[in-house]
Amino acid sequence: MSERKTIIPKYGPFAGMRIIDSGSLIAMPFAATMLADFGAEVIHIERPGVGDTLRMLGPFAEVNGKKVSTAWAQDARNKLSMSLELNLKHPEVKEIFYGLLKEADVFMENMVWLDKLGISDADMLAVNPKLVIVHISGLGHKEFGGVPEVCDRASYDMIGQAFSGWLYLQGDPDRDPVVAKPYMNDFVSAMCTAFGTLAAYTAAQKTGKGQVVDVAQFEAMAQYMCGVYTTYTMTGKVSGRTGNAAPAFQPYNLFKSKDGFDVALGAFGPGVYKRCLQGLGFDLDYFTYQDCSSNAEAVASPKGRELNDKIVAWCASHTAAEIEEAMAAVKVPCSAVNTAKSVFENEHFKSRNDWITYRDQTVDGDITAFGIAPKLSSTPGQVWRGAPSLGQDTDAILKDILGYDDAKIADLREKNLI
Repeated sequence: MSERKTIIPKYGPFAGMRIIDSGSLIAMPFAATMLADFGAEVIHIERPGVGDTLRMLGPFAEVNGKKVSTAWAQDARNKLSMSLELNLKHPEVKEIFYGLLKEADVFMENMVWLDKLGISDADMLAVNPKLVIVHISGLGHKEFGGVPEVCDRASYDMIGQAFSGWLYLQGDPDRDPVVAKPYMNDFVSAMCTAFGTLAAYTAAQKTGKGQVVDVAQFEAMAQYMCGVYTTYTMTGKVSGRTGNAAPAFQPYNLFKSKDGFDVALGAFGPGVYKRCLQGLGFDLDYFTYQDCSSNAEAVASPKGRELNDKIVAWCASHTAAEIEEAMAAVKVPCSAVNTAKSVFENEHFKSRNDWITYRDQTVDGDITAFGIAPKLSSTPGQVWRGAPSLGQDTDAILKDILGYDDAKIADLREKNLI
């Protein structure tokens, strides 16, 4: 990795890696945030006076008399904000953009009208042959295949869930599908984007040649469908919604505790089943695995239903904490269904340092947010500052990376280009 002057502190495994990103809302910006959490210097290009749409996503919190989107405060940390009217018909903007690309490793975007803005893969790779270009869209870019008219469709998180088939599986069988919250497809797409970016970046470091990465929201979601597609191709069966109905084994469901909480309790396979019934104090000779949990027919049999009723009654006579403790003693997966409040107060979260406090730049005040995941022993990530105010770092980027002077910056500002 070549040495370059950076604006942010050096930390984490991606120290020295520079990402230029442009776009808004969740999938692409959050992918950049994940890389920024581990040391990548991310320059987030936002439109002057408008900014990333995530800034306008409720709910909001007020700190020091200033309002901020709580999603922005959590997910936009560790970034530099540059306000720039990213349209290459302006020669000054073209100079800035290409200048930044020459000093970058990655350009990622989820904008819609790249052609209208004068931005093309060929031109960017001509400027920097080692550049990794990452496109994030709902249905993919036609250069990678697909029906062109479908590729051109607009998309949101819900659309990706629907088009992939994921949405069809969510909820109860006798009700309409339920969209998985919050923004499940966007965050899944962000994970796919981060992986694709690092795969291409690794190849560029080895070969000196950049390439284009195409992330489609529906395909990112499709990777999480387990055996749903192959169930159809191999058996002809279309998987449907099952809700919290018992699967082809038990127990594996939500159960209501004595103190009114929902508790997730699951036991898959004969070994865990045996431990579970021992923890519940039930008769294994009567409720055998073969009779009660070996397949869907066993679960639905009279004895299988009897077991389910006993588990329901047992949970209803114990508190959530007692259920968790009993299952933990026999190594059976179990957890109360937590809320934001109970998670924040949970000692396990606290002892793993999952709650951190940092200064949010938008409101100029300290906030507490979820911290860094995953944990690395030698090169951990960190939060060096909170989410930036709009255009907070424009001058520093132009001066420190491109060498602009105050007069040139003032001229750009007078033309409303920054």
